[in-house]
Amino acid sequence: MKIKLILSLLLLIVIFAGCGSNNKDKKEKGNILENNPLMKESTLPYGAPDFTKIKNKDFQPAMAEGRKEQISEIQKIADNKEPATFKNTMIPLEKSGQLLARVKGIFGLLASANTNPELQNIEEKEAPKMASHNDAILLNNKLFQKIDSIYKKRESLNLDPESKKLIEYYYNNFCMAGALLTPEKKEKLKELNKEEALLSTKFSNRLMAATNAGALIVYDVKKLNGLSELEIQTSALKGKEKKLPKQFIIPLSNTTQQPVSQFLTDRETRQKLYQQSWIRAEKNDSNDTRKIILRLAKIRSEKANIMGFDNYSAWNLQDQMAKNPKNVENFLSKLIPPATKKAKKEISEIQKLINKGNDKFKLEPWDWTYYAEKVRKNKYDLDDSEIKPYFELNRVLKDGVFYTATKLYGITFKERHDIPVYNKDIKVYEIFNDDSTAVGLFYCDYYKRDNKAGGAWMDNIIIQSKLLHQKPVIYNVANFTKPTPGQPALISYDDVITMFHEFGHALHGFFADEEYPGLSGTNVARDFVEFPSQFNEHWALYPDVLKHYAVHYKTGIKMPQSLIDKIKKSATFNQGYSFMELLSAAKLDMQWHTITVNDTITDVDKFEKESLIKTKLDLPEIPPRYRSSYFLHIWQNGYASGYYAYIWAEMLEDDAFSWFEENGGLTRKNGQRFRDMILSRGNTEDYEKMFKNFTGHDSRIEPLLKHRGLE
Repeated sequence: MKIKLILSLLLLIVIFAGCGSNNKDKKEKGNILENNPLMKESTLPYGAPDFTKIKNKDFQPAMAEGRKEQISEIQKIADNKEPATFKNTMIPLEKSGQLLARVKGIFGLLASANTNPELQNIEEKEAPKMASHNDAILLNNKLFQKIDSIYKKRESLNLDPESKKLIEYYYNNFCMAGALLTPEKKEKLKELNKEEALLSTKFSNRLMAATNAGALIVYDVKKLNGLSELEIQTSALKGKEKKLPKQFIIPLSNTTQQPVSQFLTDRETRQKLYQQSWIRAEKNDSNDTRKIILRLAKIRSEKANIMGFDNYSAWNLQDQMAKNPKNVENFLSKLIPPATKKAKKEISEIQKLINKGNDKFKLEPWDWTYYAEKVRKNKYDLDDSEIKPYFELNRVLKDGVFYTATKLYGITFKERHDIPVYNKDIKVYEIFNDDSTAVGLFYCDYYKRDNKAGGAWMDNIIIQSKLLHQKPVIYNVANFTKPTPGQPALISYDDVITMFHEFGHALHGFFADEEYPGLSGTNVARDFVEFPSQFNEHWALYPDVLKHYAVHYKTGIKMPQSLIDKIKKSATFNQGYSFMELLSAAKLDMQWHTITVNDTITDVDKFEKESLIKTKLDLPEIPPRYRSSYFLHIWQNGYASGYYAYIWAEMLEDDAFSWFEENGGLTRKNGQRFRDMILSRGNTEDYEKMFKNFTGHDSRIEPLLKHRGLE
């Protein structure tokens, strides 16, 4: 009895201690959430985040609460005993997860454009949790049964076209995610999704570290001959930042070829820079990405097999314009012969120029951009150093990118200095329609930082939705070289194109006019999303636009017509090389994602080499734009079996621009038509139908060939 009494007392103590502990934990959790700035909608204009209040430690609690909140909302829909209707199922489904969406929008920006070890650690921890969360929704059988019942009777419902499209959108998404699978297969798929999410995040973080570590250190300033004084100063400043005060550092860009190579006269420096780029993530160290790639490719083939498809690409392309791998292969196969023919002609021209010099050698990839510039100067009396002084970043933005948007769409821009930013170099603009109504808020983050992912991109912090009463908050990110203090930010013509390109994406998001966030703005197929962005590139060289922004940074004199003529005449120069570079990357992507579950790949480099030979894209002088080991687009950024989308969209945008040329060009009327029929429609219509309604015909490949000079 005594022993029992003691045990009982001990048990009561444990119970009460546990209750006290639970109450304390709940109180602490409540305090953490109550003081978390992410838990409430921002009171700033447009709901813009207040970066001065947000701390790294705020993200995980807010994400956890956001997931918990959305699952509760989803379960309420699924458990509703009433027959499923659009109102009690689709509407609350679209409204669910607003807290999580808000947190993800902010975290996604910082984790890619302004990261740090703590954020990277959070990202790796949260990635598999987010994958599980998505599966908990998309593989919820009770919820799917409701969506399925609505889908089957959608034609008989008295709904507007966008609402019907929303039903189809959700039904297809659930099916593609595995809603029709057996419970056993769903569980296997969930595990693969978690692993894939974690590995993709690890890949991204390793690649950023590998790219930073791969920067070329130059010990003798003579080895930088050919660079401008400003570029050498910037390299010296990079050395000081890295605690190497007597050295010069050339950081790597995300692509295989490095922009400065076209100016470096020292062949050994060019070769070293190229090799640093080529093996950046293949050094058998902690930043090596190849083991991750092998597992990611395997996971994706296994997922496809579970879904009943031969390969990942066959599964992934169902909701794209291309529909299946065969259509992609047929499309690309039409482009490889003319691109190869032009590339071989360019190889011959460059080799002839090399042979005229004192040191004769075979053309190598690290020689291409340098000697291509010499060929361009010989043929067109034009080199990049002659153009660059006319491209000052802020002038390009305001008098080029913004000017074009005003001319076409009537929108105007007001810089805001009262909106908090996450880095002092970021600028914020408020955008207005021509009737002074607000459009949204735009962040510009253009300069390269070591804690920023490579490349350039656009995304939403907040997406447009009438249902949620939201206007878009959008950012553009790039990696242009930051000038030394007091110096102008002079950028290359390629950088100018990048600015127009990314703002084309931004326009797609700003002009969204959808009821439902799931269909809004850039929430479209991969092979359609690049259409508005690449279309916007055309205006960079349009006479009225170019004259407006191309002003010499010292003299203030506009670019002379003679120089403009040279640029236009050289527009198709080196297109064989640049298109082959793009095609080989697209084909490499397709090769990785058409492997079957029975294929065994153990060597990334061998697979890559054999793939290029197999696809007849193995010209040794022209490497892929991205190698497998640093192909961020396909291993982390959502372009798996979708890199071809850039070329597919190029077909669409060249064709659409031909329509503009035939109908008066840069006019307010034409811009409004493009806005109304393309940019504002999101994912509310069939893409081919949308395109045909605008141009009056089906998409054609001929304008692309003409624009590239491949006819």
